[in-house]
Amino acid sequence: MKKQLKKWGRPRLLIIGCGDVGMRLLPLVRDTFRVYAVTSQPARCAELRAAGAVPVVADLDQPDTLQRLAGLAHYIVHLAPPRAEGSGDQRTRHLTAILPDQSRLVYVSTTGVYGDCAGARLDETHPVRPQNARAVRRVAAERWLRRWALQSQSQLAILRVPGIYATDRLPLERLEKATPALTEADDVYTNHIHADDLARLIRLALFRARPQRIYHAVDHSELKMAEYFDLVADAMEMPRPPRLPRAELAQQVSPVLLSFMSESRRLDNRRLHQELRMQLTYPQVADGIAAARAFYLERRRNLPCGFRFSWQT
Repeated sequence: MKKQLKKWGRPRLLIIGCGDVGMRLLPLVRDTFRVYAVTSQPARCAELRAAGAVPVVADLDQPDTLQRLAGLAHYIVHLAPPRAEGSGDQRTRHLTAILPDQSRLVYVSTTGVYGDCAGARLDETHPVRPQNARAVRRVAAERWLRRWALQSQSQLAILRVPGIYATDRLPLERLEKATPALTEADDVYTNHIHADDLARLIRLALFRARPQRIYHAVDHSELKMAEYFDLVADAMEMPRPPRLPRAELAQQVSPVLLSFMSESRRLDNRRLHQELRMQLTYPQVADGIAAARAFYLERRRNLPCGFRFSWQT
């Protein structure tokens, strides 16, 4: 009976958009919170329940389905991206309409809100200057949440996240296709965070983030994009991608991919360490890639004789 009372006495946490990062977060919070994970896919309920969450079927694009969430939890992790059209984020507006006052919400945004900074180093006070539709929608979501937080006397933490990588989130298919990268002269600085470190950051932000605070969820790496691809290729014993000047590369890649290769910035992460007191498991991209290589090599050693190994399986 005491164990049951303790279970039901835990604070409630609502995870919106429980994909890869949300699933990595669940083991870190399920002993502290009674966790409710929102999914629009009923087929995922068993998976979420097995991971320690109470699944709730709802759809941010259908406000009527969100009423069951009203007042359900005062701790919220918002991982859902905006829809892929428009200039605002109706999903976030629909969500805040059913959240209780005096909540604590962590929103996972993107470093793309800064646009191209020509490789400059910047902290969280740097003004946003989104240069593509995806980033415009993220800025709209951030601004809406800041207004909501002030009006509802809630505490908001915004984590601006760069390229997420992990053992199972490496650009192996791109390397296999020999998709070109930029030459050194045209290349851009990129920022990274390992998916496991991001999950840990979200948990810390629930407890340690200052109200209405923005944090760069980035590691210590200062890599150009082609350097990142070369690191992965070398670790996985694959050919490095060819290099092309920007004008030629623009003829070979999609506009979406080209947009990612057109923004250069280096982000300061001192708040992450000083305020959230985060110690990264993978402080450099090279650390995460080395762990991925060790994982795949162990799998290769354990394959029966005669089986062909692929880095992507």
